[in-house]
Amino acid sequence: MTISPMLDFLSPYISTRRKLVRLFFSLSLSSAAFCASHASYAANVTKAPFGSQHAMVVEDGTGKVLLEKNSTEKVPIASLTKLMTAMVVLDSKPDMDEKISIEQADVDMLKHSASHVPVGATLSRRDVLQLALMSSDNRAAASLARTYPGGRAAFEAAVQAKITALGMHDTVLQEPTGLSPNNMSTAADLVKMAVAASRYPDIADITTDSSDLIKINGHNVEFHNTNKLVGKKGWDSILLSKTGFTNEAGNCLIMRLKLAGRQATLVLLNARASSVRFLDALNIRRLLAKQKDSHPSIVSVKQRTPDIR
Repeated sequence: MTISPMLDFLSPYISTRRKLVRLFFSLSLSSAAFCASHASYAANVTKAPFGSQHAMVVEDGTGKVLLEKNSTEKVPIASLTKLMTAMVVLDSKPDMDEKISIEQADVDMLKHSASHVPVGATLSRRDVLQLALMSSDNRAAASLARTYPGGRAAFEAAVQAKITALGMHDTVLQEPTGLSPNNMSTAADLVKMAVAASRYPDIADITTDSSDLIKINGHNVEFHNTNKLVGKKGWDSILLSKTGFTNEAGNCLIMRLKLAGRQATLVLLNARASSVRFLDALNIRRLLAKQKDSHPSIVSVKQRTPDIR
């Protein structure tokens, strides 16, 4: 057989083989592009400026975890404790107009934190609750526990009962302010607390108020929310808010808000600076907006990311 007839004979097979080779390379390139895209997305997640060491974001209604980082590790929670204090006080159905006097027993002798409420000042329980939640005043929180029906011991028993009722199995709260490093919980447990607290209209209203005037010793004093995002442009959908800080707990933040088109509860624990927790909240909002558009799966940030200063 001459070469030319042989080539004519093999031509269909050669053509088919070429098509298969082209198909193989086409699929390989598509696969590589797919993997590169997902690798890039994963890199964006782990390299995001995420400074809080513990976090959880849960979608309301469905209970779907949208983001988590070390969410089951038990750590100090600082003034996030005050949400529990407020719930327990309100559960007792007290007279909110009753006058409470700040006493020496309410002064922080553990960390000597400052207060704008002097010993001897008399305020309504409503104003005291507002100071404890909006401005995170420790004397105010301590006085709420002291004046609880049955006193401090009854208050502490009610706190333990509330913890059990909410299924917060990894939570221990020993006092009402959060000053003690022995007040400990997890991001996962604190999501439960935040959801419960937001169902109290008084708590929701107070913690989403950016500032207010409260009369102390005959003078109107302006107090501001410790969460600087409250009242800011673009953050008008906050439904619940509480900050916290001690050296042991770092900077902490709880919020319930409409996030990337859905309502969610956010818990951030142990950020190195106040600015970090707020930057984390902003980055989470951006991340979840992207996730909703193209990546609906859970984001789990396992790696320790660099601290932002």
